[in-house]
Amino acid sequence: MMRMNNLSKVYRTHMIETHALRGFDIHVKEGEFVAVTGPSGSGKTTFLNIAGLLEEFTGGEYWLDGVDVRGLDDAGRSKLRNEKLGFIFQGFNLIPDLNLFDNVDVPLRYRGFGAAERKQRIEQALGQVGLASRQKHYPAELSGGQQQRVAIARALAGSPKLLLADEPTGNLDSQMARGVMELLEEINAGGTTILMVTHDPELAARAHRNVHIIDGQVSDLTHETARSLAAAKAATAANA
Repeated sequence: MMRMNNLSKVYRTHMIETHALRGFDIHVKEGEFVAVTGPSGSGKTTFLNIAGLLEEFTGGEYWLDGVDVRGLDDAGRSKLRNEKLGFIFQGFNLIPDLNLFDNVDVPLRYRGFGAAERKQRIEQALGQVGLASRQKHYPAELSGGQQQRVAIARALAGSPKLLLADEPTGNLDSQMARGVMELLEEINAGGTTILMVTHDPELAARAHRNVHIIDGQVSDLTHETARSLAAAKAATAANA
């Protein structure tokens, strides 16, 4: 589904070069649920931006669903992004003046779907996240967890092959976070590949695999290691 080989990203100014990613290798198989962890400044955001075709890379290879990203111009990257990818952000990024139906509708209009198909996709996506009866409500009328579900529905309506989630529970309390995580697991069980950046080892432990990024390089952690990190965090909290 997604493969990066020896990928690098260098930010250059007049005085300095900053290597955000170097020798970066990752392979995400179709149907996987992969959690990406690492300290602040490790390169997680740069990696996610490149994975989402929002940022170009300096060297190496990036293949997305069999397409070599290096040879694409801006129009080709936009087309591939719209057809293959879905995005979920920590801040929800809902438009406050639009109701839920219209919020989910916005990216579908950009893709040129007809009105009937858009309506079908929107109703199906909102139903999938448990908000079918709320489609005429506005974001301010919902809880944080419900707003994140709308953001997930907006991503699902485009039928993405790969769902990129950037700290999807970061603004939620623990109960809401568990609900969103359960929803993501259901979506993954339905066949959608998910790549989730998170600082929470407990959530990372629920993914199929944990990819840890340090100093712009990647190392896979076993599921057992991720569980150990989650257990250590829980023990520390209990003793605090």
